[in-house]
Amino acid sequence: PEGDVGVIGISDFAQSELGDVVYVELPEVGSTLEKGETFGVVESVKAASDVYSPVSGEVIETNTVLSDEPALVNSSPFEKGWMLKVKLSNPSDLDSLMDSKAYSSHIEEH
Repeated sequence: PEGDVGVIGISDFAQSELGDVVYVELPEVGSTLEKGETFGVVESVKAASDVYSPVSGEVIETNTVLSDEPALVNSSPFEKGWMLKVKLSNPSDLDSLMDSKAYSSHIEEH
């Protein structure tokens, strides 16, 4: 996060499971997100998948580049393939998120 702003995208593991991303649907700037609720859709050559928000807050920016270059979700999920920036309404939402080490352990177990 950048202060009270969180950057949301999908993990490298998720993009690899999806396969080649061909379309990304994101909410409008100004939309309100609720933790655990769907905020968009990622379509790949394999399937369409809902994307869920890990935090509650207001969408303050979307990655408009993804409308023309959805494959950035695959090639650069953490840098260029981010989806949203959200002004957190409840910064304590971050406390329940996994860091990369915990996430790696989680996906290995499942």
